[in-house]
Amino acid sequence: MDTKKETNYLEMAEMGKRDREEDNNRNEAEKRSKVGVDDQVEGVTAEQSGLTLDGFCTQTVLRESAREKTIFIHGKVRLNKGLRFGAHRINYSCMGGSTHEGQEAVLILEKTPFREETLGELLKTSDLKLQMRNDIYSTYHLLPHAHLNEIKMTAICPATEKHINKYLRQEIFLIQENSKDYKSITLPYIQAGSFSVQWVYNILEKKAETERIVFEDSDPETGFILLPDFKWDQKQVDDLYLIAICHQRGIKSLRDLTADHLPLLLNIQQRGQDEIQKRYGIPANQLRVYLHYQPSYYHLHVHFTALGYDAPGCGVERAHLLSDVIQNLQTDAQYYQSRTLTFTLRADDALLQKFRDAGRL
Repeated sequence: MDTKKETNYLEMAEMGKRDREEDNNRNEAEKRSKVGVDDQVEGVTAEQSGLTLDGFCTQTVLRESAREKTIFIHGKVRLNKGLRFGAHRINYSCMGGSTHEGQEAVLILEKTPFREETLGELLKTSDLKLQMRNDIYSTYHLLPHAHLNEIKMTAICPATEKHINKYLRQEIFLIQENSKDYKSITLPYIQAGSFSVQWVYNILEKKAETERIVFEDSDPETGFILLPDFKWDQKQVDDLYLIAICHQRGIKSLRDLTADHLPLLLNIQQRGQDEIQKRYGIPANQLRVYLHYQPSYYHLHVHFTALGYDAPGCGVERAHLLSDVIQNLQTDAQYYQSRTLTFTLRADDALLQKFRDAGRL
């Protein structure tokens, strides 16, 4: 087959894929903060958790990504039948009820990655439906059994307007924030209010997610808790994603870091990498370790992802490698107090409007 023809088939294989979504579209703060402390339990069935979807009513598809195999759905639930979290019943029936009733909810559906250990069963037991055949190329729909075709779902309920707008596809803008901007625009915005970090304190105080903790250094100044990010289903290490949340409070973001925090950062880097190698067999030179700016929640945390995994939020306009952060602070103790930092904001972000009002956009 000639090169041009082969290229056409490759293009067919890529058909329907879209550009990767903006990096900050799948942050975890809202996912955790909207589920009750006693309801954050993994590995239970729908019957055990009391979760059902029979009364969920779809209002809008906020956004979908063919490339990432995700869809974000806005809907409503009413307090009689439908969606429920443990003892907290949050429901809505599409039949015989106004769509203006009930509680707002956002569902995030995501196709889970393939698992090498189930490939044999997948290929042997699935049905095949031929779609197209041409020369040596053929395309099929492969229809696996339900247990081999999982979809991960994250529910946010009750969802606020801020949550709904967060997942709605919107324009993004590049912001260059100097030190004056931070003090006069960003910091007052943070202090005025943002997403609650109570869920973070619940983890640090062992009130929630204790069964998910991979490692803990309990030192109040340099210690941290390491646990899996909700993006990772922990069934394979190819898309490994863990978060280190520091015990020390009052560090909102990269902007607050000085040379005084080097013991904390070095400890997170070294002990986090050591624990991941010990537990998952991934060495430090195959890990991407970084901080976000702007972060999704204002309590210092560090991301650990497999280097081969193109994780949401790992782009240059948001991610800052921890090794670079450490080196910058070793060179200049006040580096992040004075440096201009670049990041993106969505069109509906209140912080973007603050920059507009200040004439900085």
